[in-house]
Amino acid sequence: MQKRWLFEEEYNEAVTDLLQEEVKVSPTIAKLLSQRGITSFDEARSFFRPSLDQLHDPFLMKDMDKAVNRLTDAIGNDEKILVYGDYDVDGTTSVAIFYGFLNAFYDQLGYYIPDRYKEGYGVSAEGIQFAKDNGYSLIVTLDCGIKAMDKVEMANDLGIDVIICDHHMPADNLPAAYAVLDPKRKDCGYPYKELSGCGVGFKLLQGFSIQSGIEPEVAYEFLDLLAVSIASDIVPITGENRIMAYFGLKKLNSKPRPGLKALIELNKVQKNLTISSIVFGIGPRINASGRMGHAGSAVELLLAETEEAAVELANTVNDKNEARRDFDSSITEEAIAMIHSDEGFDQAKSTVLYKQDWHKGVIGIVASRCIDKFYKPTVILTESNDMVTGSARSVMGFDVYEAICECSDLLEQYGGHMYAAGVTMPIDNVEAFKERFEEVVARKITDDQLIPCLKIDSLMRLEEIDQRFYNIITQMAPFGPQNMQPVFVSEHVYATNVKVLKEQHLKFIVRQEGTNVAYDVIGFGFGEYSDLIDSGMRFHIAYTVEENEFRGHKSLQLFIKDIKFD
Repeated sequence: MQKRWLFEEEYNEAVTDLLQEEVKVSPTIAKLLSQRGITSFDEARSFFRPSLDQLHDPFLMKDMDKAVNRLTDAIGNDEKILVYGDYDVDGTTSVAIFYGFLNAFYDQLGYYIPDRYKEGYGVSAEGIQFAKDNGYSLIVTLDCGIKAMDKVEMANDLGIDVIICDHHMPADNLPAAYAVLDPKRKDCGYPYKELSGCGVGFKLLQGFSIQSGIEPEVAYEFLDLLAVSIASDIVPITGENRIMAYFGLKKLNSKPRPGLKALIELNKVQKNLTISSIVFGIGPRINASGRMGHAGSAVELLLAETEEAAVELANTVNDKNEARRDFDSSITEEAIAMIHSDEGFDQAKSTVLYKQDWHKGVIGIVASRCIDKFYKPTVILTESNDMVTGSARSVMGFDVYEAICECSDLLEQYGGHMYAAGVTMPIDNVEAFKERFEEVVARKITDDQLIPCLKIDSLMRLEEIDQRFYNIITQMAPFGPQNMQPVFVSEHVYATNVKVLKEQHLKFIVRQEGTNVAYDVIGFGFGEYSDLIDSGMRFHIAYTVEENEFRGHKSLQLFIKDIKFD
């Protein structure tokens, strides 16, 4: 699919010159730092040398004092506390951190994960009733609850206090909970707004530790789980998220807890884990528990204390992931066939597909697969509990949650973010929703937003690349949303030693006029360009700079993201 190259223009030339002189880096590196909002030597030092001391005071968050005091009182009064989390990676890691931290010194504690199929997303009536029946007087919700108005009222009526820890966008009115922790509250002055749900729960534990005189290192032991949450929930890798992910990855790569270690070893995830390897390697396996059954098994795995128990639980979780893959593959094939058979699809600006028996646990993945192939805002719907439920995914720059809000009169329930959302509606409303959603998308989306976009950080000559350049780039990690691995473009290059690997991948040596440097290049899925490239034609490449190790020898290599011809 043809990509639109979007060159990053947001940088300050005066700041770039200053950074180049003070930090002693190349113009290209200085430009990259400026694009990331770095304006001084001190800010550059903090960026390249993250410290846990840079984390914000948790008491800057609205209601933090109330939440900490209530949690402290509950423990002091020997009350039963229920830790309530969502069934995805963010929710299950939240529960594992919060429960694991408190359980080390307090035993009047339990946790609850709703059943995706019987209860649906978020705080459920069944969960509140479970708390009442089992004598819990305090519920702490994690990664959910910000829109649970009626469920919080139900808990209040039953004499149960609720502390909400969430990171989703609140409605105009907040639930009448004892405390509501959400940095996206309009009245919350917390300096960093993009925490994961797990991150908000972690800040509550930080606040509790400060008030209780617990050493901060006790909470830091859970940063490996927090890194998994940050990566899997696709939150920006900036500010506090980047700091916590940086140290969480250090722990994952040195001494992960037994459950994560078992997952890593079972699936042979790369040795030096990155945000990307969590997103594609660890996260989907944890998620599969809630998609294919009850997510309680994922929490058990993450809380496992011995390697023997962890290995057994990891095998269970892995089996669910294999089943998820089968459903994912077959439903994606059906969805693509439905799109091809729709005569009006080429003119449509969106994709909305409904099939009664599709597996609810994988429809979000299927929506993403459809976007990969057709690049339109997509909603995949199926039937569950006599209602239609669906997952929406979006293309770069288009707010699918905002579009769904304009269909709210057709929906029983909805929620989400700019790029991912969920909906529930009566079966009779499906056709009306399809029409309304298409009308809204067609009215709001631009032609450019319907073309896949490759963000380019900088134009660069090949001669600028050397080992020092690569070493500095790697110190900008961890990479992820809003701090992506830099993508460069070199123009009017030519190739020698062109080879096609496995009939689809391209390997060649790239050169550029006016310089003697040459680099090995690998382009997965670019084999179709081999004849043009081998003809001597000049072309432009978009790429990242990587380090390749073969038989103990390390060398720099360019990893192709896209190719354009003169």
